[in-house]
Amino acid sequence: MTLDDLKAQVSAGDIDTVLVCMVDMQGRLMGKRFHAGHFVAGAWEETHCCNYLLATDLEMATPDGYASTSWERGYGDYVMKPDLSTLRPVPWLDGTAMVMCDVLDHHTHEEVPHAPRSILKKQVNRLKAMGYDAMCATELEFFLFEKSFDQIRKEGFRNLEPISGYNEDYHILQTTKEEHVMRPIRNHLWNAGLPVENSKGEAEAGQEELNIKYAPAMDTAEYHSIAKNAVKEIAWQHGHAATFLPKWHHDKVGSSSHVHQSLWADGRPAFFDEADALGMSALMKSYMAGLLKYAADYTFFMAPYINSYKRFMKGTFAPTRIIWSVDNRTAGFRLCGDGTKSVRVECRIPGSDMNPYLAMAGMLAAGIAGIEEGLELQPPTTGDVYQGETGMIPGNLRAARDALYGSAMLRAAMGDEVVDHYARAAEVEIEEFERVVTDWEIARGFERA
Repeated sequence: MTLDDLKAQVSAGDIDTVLVCMVDMQGRLMGKRFHAGHFVAGAWEETHCCNYLLATDLEMATPDGYASTSWERGYGDYVMKPDLSTLRPVPWLDGTAMVMCDVLDHHTHEEVPHAPRSILKKQVNRLKAMGYDAMCATELEFFLFEKSFDQIRKEGFRNLEPISGYNEDYHILQTTKEEHVMRPIRNHLWNAGLPVENSKGEAEAGQEELNIKYAPAMDTAEYHSIAKNAVKEIAWQHGHAATFLPKWHHDKVGSSSHVHQSLWADGRPAFFDEADALGMSALMKSYMAGLLKYAADYTFFMAPYINSYKRFMKGTFAPTRIIWSVDNRTAGFRLCGDGTKSVRVECRIPGSDMNPYLAMAGMLAAGIAGIEEGLELQPPTTGDVYQGETGMIPGNLRAARDALYGSAMLRAAMGDEVVDHYARAAEVEIEEFERVVTDWEIARGFERA
């Protein structure tokens, strides 16, 4: 949708509301609802928001320790600058359109370095300067529940019942019962301009997967963020809850968000070499070697919360080791489309709670480092990749925070300010968790300790 398209629909009375959105640290859409008449009259140029939006936790608290903003500095404004190329209808909300924003410093009008959109854009531009375009796709996995968000919250998040009673991986009968939610998700997103491919049942009761066609990295992050928000809104509209929590129950399979990636040059796949046994170009091998070498450094961007690490368990199709293999769904990095022009790497480490802008930025930065350092790719691993001597994915948030904070590669690629900012975000999550007494502790030790 162009601005002229929007003006015409506003004049015709078809659209009366414009969602003006930024993406926060957690990957959520934040912003304002504008009367469409005011937006097209001039608000399309810019609006403002409080700068605490890029220094909060999941609860929207204002923890201390951030250099960018604080109580001492008064919590001032950022500028939200609409990117009109992202203007689109929102078919699941009556009379509504949406636009995504860059976040700018109020005084300098420069992009805020630690804004997720800015972070990914920087890595995309680094690749463009090298002559490459980053093409990516993400898979969105989530659980649907029988009850609504409000019911579940009021009941203390207990006795959670998924929308189905058994594993529905690729299951047509069971997913037919869920079409009252999944069909509008697919159709509304398609009509909003997102290139939805399909949905399917995943490998647990009530678990769904939504797949969107590969696109340039910035577009992919936008699609992912909009789709995640839409899934929750459309599920709510039908009286259900949808969760992207990676591990909602210790006996259930977790939810991931695999990221497929490749580089293109002049409209051609730069990862493909027909002379190679697996179809992998030298460029791809160095890029993948970078992904492997620096995987621990950017794990926080793929697994940002305490719960994220509960997913990394043997025998669950979630990876535990920093390893690559050919078409092996238990490896951290899976080679897909080997021997064809669609050859690509799928990173299987990210959970469903990732911020796609940050996760893809971390991967691209590592891939660039692999290319610049001329790294050689080790041979693929075969067999049970849960076994072996390779490096392990960081096993908890504290380990991931330390790897992020100590990453010379990410500091060079993203800047000290960005790394310090997100290392503090990890610390906030750890501090909040450590002060809480959990149900598990009480049940285990109330009588027996």
